[in-house]
Amino acid sequence: MGHEERAHALLSASSAHRWLKCTRCARLEEQFPDTSSEAAKEGTLAHELAEMRVRNYFNPGDISKRKLTFAIKKLKEDPLWDNEMLTHTDTYLDYIRDVSIKLPATPFVEVEKRVDFSKYVPEGFGTADCIMIQGNTLFVIDFKYGKGVPVSAEENPQMMLYALGAYEACKILYPITKIHLGIVQPRLPDGISNWECSLEDLMEFGEYVKGRAALAFSGEGEFAPDEKTCKFCRAKNQCRARSDHNVKQAFELGELPPLITNEEAGQRLLAMRDVVAYQKDLQEWALSECLAGKEVPGWKAVEGRRSRDWTDMDAAFERLTKSGVAAEEILWERKPLTLAQVEKIIGKKDFNDAVGEFVIQRSGKPALVEISDKREAITNKVTAQEAFQEEI
Repeated sequence: MGHEERAHALLSASSAHRWLKCTRCARLEEQFPDTSSEAAKEGTLAHELAEMRVRNYFNPGDISKRKLTFAIKKLKEDPLWDNEMLTHTDTYLDYIRDVSIKLPATPFVEVEKRVDFSKYVPEGFGTADCIMIQGNTLFVIDFKYGKGVPVSAEENPQMMLYALGAYEACKILYPITKIHLGIVQPRLPDGISNWECSLEDLMEFGEYVKGRAALAFSGEGEFAPDEKTCKFCRAKNQCRARSDHNVKQAFELGELPPLITNEEAGQRLLAMRDVVAYQKDLQEWALSECLAGKEVPGWKAVEGRRSRDWTDMDAAFERLTKSGVAAEEILWERKPLTLAQVEKIIGKKDFNDAVGEFVIQRSGKPALVEISDKREAITNKVTAQEAFQEEI
């Protein structure tokens, strides 16, 4: 079965970060179609490539080199294909290979393994990208093709649910005492995340999940709107809890002093981070309703600013040059490709080998991020050391 055709549980592992916190969202989302974005389809294509390459490495009898080459040729016919997928799945395969090589003995490996965690989550199941077992350690490895938000393996609920399902399937055969979670996100600079926990920690998580999953499956418990929880929720545009939460954050401030403090600024930035996102989501939904012929009081859909384009650019340019209105050289702009475009065309390795010495890293524009961001904090304040050097 192809990746796109696979069934999804109501309480899926990939949405666990949502329904564990907002237990009423899963049943609410049932009222909305499960659509797939172009980015998701691109990720599905990359996953199919990654699966075949890992299978070829660990079990060439199952997928031979010839069979792999033919399969890749078929994948390249997809309009979403990008040659970078080969490079990025290289990173994923290299990670799995490195993990397996460092083990004291050949591990047991399963690729795209369906795992059943219904002991903890009603009707719970999912597909783990790679399961590896050696000695007393269970490895759960996930390939993520997204490049928007870094995903950490630390206490990752999706990965821990996969680990619970894998453990239940193999606990009779293997003396598992340690769990290793690994996420490979090759399109990000620091796209590899690892985390380990004991079997006791995993079982404790499983007991916690049982209670939350029971509430979520029955549609009970509480709504818990925030930026991360709501981001991919199918009900986010019409969810009353999210709407009320953001209206409250934006308007219900009460009697306060005329100036806010730095502490208040930090608190409000955190509290209101979903307000702008919610306004955008609400506008997009209201527009779709207006375009469908439904009324949204106070609003209407109109045609945006028009743009002009050639019906036949070559014919137009030919007429301009032949009539003497414009010389051919002024109709075309010659400019070099950007560094990123050149690197994409020739590949990262060949690019670095050929012209890496001509590349420098320029400082980025200062940006305000949450304190949990891994980047080092910067400041314009002069340090004592810098002041001393200036005096010298």
